[in-house]
Order: sequence, then structure tokens, then C-alpha cells
Amino acid sequence: MIFSDFAKALGQIGDPRFRRVLWWGVGLTLALLVAAYAGLLQLVDMLDPGSVSIPGIGPVTWIGDLLTWGSAFFMLFLSVFLMIPVASAITSMFLDDVAQAVEDRHYPHLPPLGKQSLWDAFRDTVNFLGVLIGANLLAIVAYVMLPFAAPFIFYGLNGFLLGREYFTVAAMRREGRAGADAMRKANLPEIWLAGVLMALPLTIPIMNLFIPILGAATFTHLYHRLAGTAR
Repeated sequence: MIFSDFAKALGQIGDPRFRRVLWWGVGLTLALLVAAYAGLLQLVDMLDPGSVSIPGIGPVTWIGDLLTWGSAFFMLFLSVFLMIPVASAITSMFLDDVAQAVEDRHYPHLPPLGKQSLWDAFRDTVNFLGVLIGANLLAIVAYVMLPFAAPFIFYGLNGFLLGREYFTVAAMRREGRAGADAMRKANLPEIWLAGVLMALPLTIPIMNLFIPILGAATFTHLYHRLAGTAR
């Protein structure tokens, strides 16, 4: 069932509203990653010792270059994990547009809805980003204590959080927050699995830029299937 929801979402990837959200999400995501890397370079510059004299060898000036190149590889590695909170949080600001495009095409019999205010979308996005970052920071302890289980903890945790947030946002457009929470609790295993399937490709560079849009559309289909509003 989840894969049929995803297939429907993938079939609509050419929708102009999908493309608009995609380019906004890609642009803002790359801007944040560039800003993060600029901050890391500034830190490297502060730590650069310049020329260091080593007894028996003499002055060594390549340590700064090593730190700079090392920071590039470190940022590339870190971006794989940053993409889950960054790309997902940014795109969740536009989830309402994606969900509306899905409903216009697949569920035209439903009554129209008012558009979510920009402030509400921003507030939900900030809350979501805070929860994701906070939970993943706390999970570092588990990664250190259980290194062999780290991948399962990482994808299980982020799958739960992504499924919770994306389903809630998709469902509360028509159910309200209380109704969306009740539906999520009643269908938690399927929603959690859908979140894990979304988290997996989010750690693959390039592909992860497309997943939040497809995830938003998939969870919209998932909600309507569970609510019985699909025809």
C-alpha cells in the first residue's frame, strides 16, 4: 500500500507546483549548507596555527591547508546527516502546496480548504527542526554506546520523527490537529514504516533533494487512503 502511494506521488513529479517547491527547497537547502561550510571555514581559519616549527624538521606551513581540505571532506560527510533535518524542515514549509496539488489531481471531489498562513507554516517548521536536531543530538550517546546498532537507531528514530511530522501536517489540513494525532496513533506502524522508507534515501546525496517533495505527496496519499476519502 505504501509503495502505491509513492508511485502516485512519483507520477506527479512533473506538476509545475511540485517543481516550484523543488527549486525553492533545493535553493534554500544549498544556501544553508554553504552558510554552514562558510562558518566551518571561519572556525578552521581561527584554529590555523600558521607556521609551526618541529625540532629536527624545521618550520611546517601545510597544517592550515590540511585543516581546510579536511573540513571539506568533513562537511561532505556531515551533509549526508544534515540533509534530513535541513531539507525536510525547509520543504515542510511548502507541504501545503504539494498536498493541494495532489488533492486537485487525485481527490477533486473534496471541498476546498483555506491556505495555511505563512506564520503557522514557519512555526511548525521551526518546531519540527528543533525536535529533529534535539533528538539526533541525544541519540549520539546511543550511537557511541551501541555502535553496531547505530544505523538502526538512526533510521528508526528519524523515520519515526519524519512519519509523525509529515503525516500530522498532511492530515490536520482536513482533520485538525486533534484528529490528525488520533489517526496517527491508530496507524502508527504503517506511518513509522513510511517515515523510515523516506529517511533511507534522504542520506543519499542528490537524491535527497527530491525526497521531501515526494514524501509530502506520499503522506498526503497515505492520509486519504487511511481516511477513506479516496475514490
